[in-house]
Amino acid sequence: MKVFSLLGSRYFPEFSLIFILFEIMFYILTGFNRDFIIVSGVTFMLLSILLSILTERRERAVKKIKAVIKGINRNEFSSPEEIVLEGSLHDLELEIRKMYNKMRSDIEYLKKLEKIRTEFLANVSHELRTPIFTIQGYLETLLNGAMDDPSVNTMFLKKAIRHTGNLSNLLNDLIDISMIESGQMKMTFVHFKVDEFMQNIIKEFTPLAASKGLELRDNTIREGLQLYADKPKLKQVLGNLIQNAIKYTERGKIELIVEEEEKSAKIIVRDSGIGISTEDTQRIFERFYRVDKTRSREIGGTGLGLAIVKHIVEAHGSKIEVNSEINKGTEFSFRLRK
Repeated sequence: MKVFSLLGSRYFPEFSLIFILFEIMFYILTGFNRDFIIVSGVTFMLLSILLSILTERRERAVKKIKAVIKGINRNEFSSPEEIVLEGSLHDLELEIRKMYNKMRSDIEYLKKLEKIRTEFLANVSHELRTPIFTIQGYLETLLNGAMDDPSVNTMFLKKAIRHTGNLSNLLNDLIDISMIESGQMKMTFVHFKVDEFMQNIIKEFTPLAASKGLELRDNTIREGLQLYADKPKLKQVLGNLIQNAIKYTERGKIELIVEEEEKSAKIIVRDSGIGISTEDTQRIFERFYRVDKTRSREIGGTGLGLAIVKHIVEAHGSKIEVNSEINKGTEFSFRLRK
């Protein structure tokens, strides 16, 4: 628009340069605005297309989330691989995966607990029923006339007393396993001399071993050795292991061994008994599991002793190990720190 420069040169000569500069700026701005409008239009179109794509993806993602949540409400869990979100929803995808894995893990854990509870109640009912019914049978037999026969009534009373003892042992073990698994078992760790402790263990169980013609041997060199443990709980562990060894050994010996190491000592209970198969060694620490159920009941086993041993040893930060061979004996071992 030359009108600015013409008017300026004719009527305002002193301002002609200003009018020329204004004219140049006018053309620059006019061109800029024209290009800007074109660029803006193209940009708007591209943004609209991109926004449409993103909106569609977001809607698909939201639909996936809704489907997963509905499935969870129906206790139907989609595989986490099916929950695939994109773009800015990646963090949400990760959280959904975490939620899925946690909920699935929690449900599996609850199912496992329910199975354990059901099996535990069934086992406890059976284990309690057996000695109670046996005692009841003996007492009824005595009342029905056997009491008059001294040779018979003495035998029945002894059997009733034995089954009463088995019942008492079962109840004590049930209390122990309940305390342990509920986290209520209190541990008191002290340093103590191994020499004196092991000698007392040997003295306590030697009469029981001798009653079966077995030798309970103390094969340990441990002069001055001290260990750090809960003494009553350790005594319970060794007592259970030694009693098991006596029950399942017909001839030979049972050894209590302490092997000193640099920062710990290995405790071993070894017998020359009937042994345990490889299949059974994988399950003997389960509650109520018995290698020979009939024999175990006859000799007074509760099926909880080794489960208690396992928990107590683990509470000492150790692990119970077993090596056994059929008809050649069994060895249980664990470590305690000094």
